[in-house]
Amino acid sequence: MTNSAAPTARTARLALVGDRSPEVASHTRVPLLLDALAERDRLVLDAYWIPSEEAGDEDAVRGFDAVWVLPGSPYRSEAGVLAAIRTARVAGIPFLGTCGGFQHALLEYARHVCGLTRVAHAENDPGAEDPLIEPLACSLVGHESVVLIEPGSLAQSVIGSERTVERYFCAYGPSRHLDTLRAHGLRFSGHDEDGQVRIAELPGHPFFLASLFQPELSGDGSRPHPIVRALARAAVEHAGQGTAGARSGRNPWVRPASQSAL
Repeated sequence: MTNSAAPTARTARLALVGDRSPEVASHTRVPLLLDALAERDRLVLDAYWIPSEEAGDEDAVRGFDAVWVLPGSPYRSEAGVLAAIRTARVAGIPFLGTCGGFQHALLEYARHVCGLTRVAHAENDPGAEDPLIEPLACSLVGHESVVLIEPGSLAQSVIGSERTVERYFCAYGPSRHLDTLRAHGLRFSGHDEDGQVRIAELPGHPFFLASLFQPELSGDGSRPHPIVRALARAAVEHAGQGTAGARSGRNPWVRPASQSAL
């Protein structure tokens, strides 16, 4: 999807990883956010949907300027989503994971960096012996909550505050092995008032941020959440470095005539 904007606008290529559905609010919100980013911030993103089954291809997201793993789990292919996250992490491609994307970012890191090869997501494998992501004691579906952000973190610099109120639509979160994830370099920079992890980031990466809440659903879509704007800026910066390769054979997400067309 290419947005029209002033000649000063800068363009980058964004991979939207997930199983696109009109039933998922985050998916229907993205076109509004892309338009707002182009019109308000002069950040133009060519956005392409990559279904989870296709994301496992070694080159599925390589060559993009940013990867966003959107909500909508359980994904049709857990392996595909994990492969896309790993590529973004290893190749230094700006990455954002929200809700299900957050959960799978932790799962990928645990398996491929920490060596916890048997950890699982309880939504995908309810009988797993070692679930890293488990049902939350109190489901956060339709819930707004305060998130406290560590000073000096990427999240704090992006949001511009050490306290924010965010919207959740999830019933799963991390519980086990958090100390191991920290010991291997992952930073948990945002927690709720009960101390539960709500934001993760990877120091040393150009931009790697994951939130258990859904910033894409903030407001009415006309003013993108700071996290979404930060991803767009990181993507444009990446594109400016000339590191994104040309892609072919992928149909862009053409702007719908109306939201009902989604």
